[in-house]
Amino acid sequence: MRYLFFLLTLLFIGPVQAVNIAIIIDDIGYRQSDEAVLSLPNSVTLSVLPHTPLGQKLAEQGHHQGNEIMLHIPMQALNGKKLGNGGLTNQMSEQQLKQELTASLANIPYAKGANNHMGSLLTQLDNPMNWLMESLKQKQLYFVDSVTTRYSKASSKAEKHGVPLLRREIFLDNDVSEVALEKQFSQIIEKAKQQGSLVVIAHPYPETVRFLNQNLYRLEAKGINLVHTSTLLPVTMAKSEGASSTQVLR
Repeated sequence: MRYLFFLLTLLFIGPVQAVNIAIIIDDIGYRQSDEAVLSLPNSVTLSVLPHTPLGQKLAEQGHHQGNEIMLHIPMQALNGKKLGNGGLTNQMSEQQLKQELTASLANIPYAKGANNHMGSLLTQLDNPMNWLMESLKQKQLYFVDSVTTRYSKASSKAEKHGVPLLRREIFLDNDVSEVALEKQFSQIIEKAKQQGSLVVIAHPYPETVRFLNQNLYRLEAKGINLVHTSTLLPVTMAKSEGASSTQVLR
């Protein structure tokens, strides 16, 4: 009788939806301290800057221990900050931009997707974003819009070209004080449970890595799974007739 009651309860309540979040650690490659990201669980995604002193090595090591790897593409910012090697700018022709991207991907092995590093200027421009998404589509990579400006056209161009798409929703560590990290982490838990899925971006700061190592266990206690970024791609499908079939997490 109890078993029957249990089955009926499940029938009326319906299946429990899994709550999944992806945490992307980007800006990896320049500092020796970046190696500490390998101490994080392998369900964390590592987004690595191309042509950096440690980037290629950390991408290889991360892949071999089970982390998902992304290419962190330097893109021109409104503040004019220096991009470093592999940077994409509005001065590039289509051929130059695509060649630069190809070289960056060759430098960072095992990348399954990409996101923008800075890019508050470039992501607002039609042609560079079209060229970028054409290349990512050809190489069968997904894109995460880091949303460094509210005027970004990266997402709309990804949808146009059929590139699997996600958007960053929360930055964990704009402030690395313990109080600020705890506030953001609590917001991540709350928002993930409300939405069912969430994309978070953080950075390889020693404070961030230490905080995550000390607090990620809390996700499981709240019924939240920490997953590779690509796991979230099928979460929401465009449903309107004639719409792009690109997967989008809003």
